[in-house]
Amino acid sequence: MSAITIAVIDGQGGGIGAHIIEKLQKTLPESSLEKIEIIALGTNAIATSLMMKAGANKAATGENSIVHISRSADIIIGSWAITVPNSMLGELTPVMAAAISSSGAKKLLLPLPQQGIELIGVIPEPFPHMIDKLIDRIKRIL
Repeated sequence: MSAITIAVIDGQGGGIGAHIIEKLQKTLPESSLEKIEIIALGTNAIATSLMMKAGANKAATGENSIVHISRSADIIIGSWAITVPNSMLGELTPVMAAAISSSGAKKLLLPLPQQGIELIGVIPEPFPHMIDKLIDRIKRIL
């Protein structure tokens, strides 16, 4: 069986993606970690570097990397803003958003606040609770 590719996409400071990767590395059983490849995809070098330090297996930066990996990833993780053109203060380009949105990957998106857009029907929760739910969902997928 080939490895499951999980792409974690983040921008700006990379803290959200780093937290997700760190939690994946700490909480998934070793048997699951052997079956997955975590790829950190940053919209900028700072975000990529922080996610790599958090324990990603591989990392890449920029539009072309995000477009390329989105085609083959099995799971894409990030804030729901990764599907919104020009989000993250413009770091997430329309090309990136289109590639992520049209990817055949299962998308696990966190409903974090995004300027000017409000998700109706989503109950606000503290970030650590959202990460715990994300990890539980990944465990069920694996």
